[in-house]
Amino acid sequence: MIRPSAVAGQFYPGDPDRLQKQVSELLANVTTPITSIPKALIAPHAGYIYSGVVAAAAFATLRNSAQTITRTVLMGPAHYARVRGIAAPMVDAFETPLGCVPVDTKALRAIADVPFVVWTDAPHAPEHALEVELPFLQVLLTSFRIVPLLVGDVRPQDIADVLRQLWGGPETLIIVSSDLSHYHDYETARRLDAATAAAIERYNWASLSPDQACGCRAVAGLLLEADRCGLEVQRLSLCNSGDTEGSRDRVVGYGAWMFTQNPARA
Repeated sequence: MIRPSAVAGQFYPGDPDRLQKQVSELLANVTTPITSIPKALIAPHAGYIYSGVVAAAAFATLRNSAQTITRTVLMGPAHYARVRGIAAPMVDAFETPLGCVPVDTKALRAIADVPFVVWTDAPHAPEHALEVELPFLQVLLTSFRIVPLLVGDVRPQDIADVLRQLWGGPETLIIVSSDLSHYHDYETARRLDAATAAAIERYNWASLSPDQACGCRAVAGLLLEADRCGLEVQRLSLCNSGDTEGSRDRVVGYGAWMFTQNPARA
């Protein structure tokens, strides 16, 4: 059972050669040196012409650990279906124009008894939040499986508990997919997104709301678990669609962060 691409040709190129070229160019344009190995990332999920440069800033941090990562926990908001809890898929793989990415069914079995994890493919079928991250991983990583989870009505503390069970070691990367503010004018968005960025960097998970980030619950759950594990957060990029493509009248905000082990907090 394969979950086919829902947004190829819309959010990113449907042609595999064009997609490979676009992702490779986005990554190549990230020149900031990164020496730390990320355990977790926050990355946006809009169309590549809007948020691709910000997503690339997050995924470029994997260059030094691409050979090590074999499992990626992908967590983001369910935009198109009401989910009571966290939706885990029943398919065997997710498809993009670059090929199929296998689902780590063994990892999913580890959370099979969690009462708020629901098993359904329906929310995943039309969803872009997880899919748009996959081509970056396919270009960068050698061989990996994914644990795709869509977050609905669930407490951040419960999300943190699920992340704890899936946390693993250096072979496991956590990615939370989220955009920031939606459809404000440019200056309002900059102000709101700066406040959201500050909350993330202070681990102030309780202050996050859907008005600030569509993936606020997943972000909050990550902040809880990352803080418990003593991780350090670093901002990689912050802008909005008015900086990348389109009008400044109604923009969407994007940010990228990485979480790394801080020896002082370990």
